[in-house]
Amino acid sequence: MFIKRLRLVNFKNYRKIDITFKSNVVSLIGRNGMGKTNLLDAIYYLSFTKSAINSSDQQNINHGEDFFSIIGTLNKESKNYKVQCSYQNGLKKVFHVDDCPYEKLSDHIGEFPAVLISPNDTDLVREWSDLRRKFFDTLLCQIDKEYFQCLVKYNHYLKQRNSLLKLFAERKNQDRELIEKYDLELVISGSVIWEKRRDYLAAYLPYFESYYRKLAGKEVAQIAYQSDYAKGDFYENFKKHYARDLATQRTGFGIHRDDFEFLLAGKPLKKIGSQGQQKSFVIALRLGQYAMICNEKKFKPILLLDDIFDKLDDERIKSLSKILNEDSLGQIFITDARMERTQELVKEIEAEVEIFEVVKDGVHKIS
Repeated sequence: MFIKRLRLVNFKNYRKIDITFKSNVVSLIGRNGMGKTNLLDAIYYLSFTKSAINSSDQQNINHGEDFFSIIGTLNKESKNYKVQCSYQNGLKKVFHVDDCPYEKLSDHIGEFPAVLISPNDTDLVREWSDLRRKFFDTLLCQIDKEYFQCLVKYNHYLKQRNSLLKLFAERKNQDRELIEKYDLELVISGSVIWEKRRDYLAAYLPYFESYYRKLAGKEVAQIAYQSDYAKGDFYENFKKHYARDLATQRTGFGIHRDDFEFLLAGKPLKKIGSQGQQKSFVIALRLGQYAMICNEKKFKPILLLDDIFDKLDDERIKSLSKILNEDSLGQIFITDARMERTQELVKEIEAEVEIFEVVKDGVHKIS
């Protein structure tokens, strides 16, 4: 997949820009705060219908304006598509492909896949399990429509069940028959999600492990999947947890509690891993995500590398450069604040490279 043109109106710090891309490797250079990440976020929008950074579309409107628009010309499997996202305060977000709007934004997920590697990815190691679930959900939703539909359904019924638990506590009155209907829905959709997470992880691990070895040498990196659903009878477990759920007013059993433990040589990465090891781990996670999408979709997604060189030593940067050069990746966007570091990286890449400077008043091609 290839982005040929990107047009932004009132998106974040950009009033109006129109950029044409001609190369497989695009480097965006500029001081911090100039808007390099915002350009990657605009591309992310075209893939996921939302920002990678702000949960509210309103927060992405340029100050003093009341709407934004993102238009991309994307080439996928030798065909050009016009992909457009627009949002105006007080109105519903609209998404078009070739001027045809979607009835449901969810129908777009997976059509134009992208993988973003960002500085915040190390939060996957240090923070809560919901970030690690989101990582795998983002991958699986792009390659498996049934998974995405089951996840949407599960989250809907989980929200409804939690609301019922709160209502029961407020009214001091219960309806076990009603709650068991929600239990059944969670069992049906949750069991599909659990099986797919388990099976896809087995298929994903060889990609991840290969990339980690390329980045870090002989260190053994592992991922262990932990799930309540591995305990067996799902429906009985929901019933066993009911009294506790009623007391806490939250559903305490289910795939929304799943976790993926990151390990080095069998020990928790967040406890023993250096900054360089953690950064290598999450880069390998993302590159594994990229490789699996390639395998499932039979074409290459866009790869977005946002300021990823900090906390990597020279040897790991050299290894990453070798991966970018040798692994036949598709179109890559790279941001960096240091021109000299990017120039050194570019020397290692045999593909044609375009370099743009991002400054306060816009984006200018410099080579």
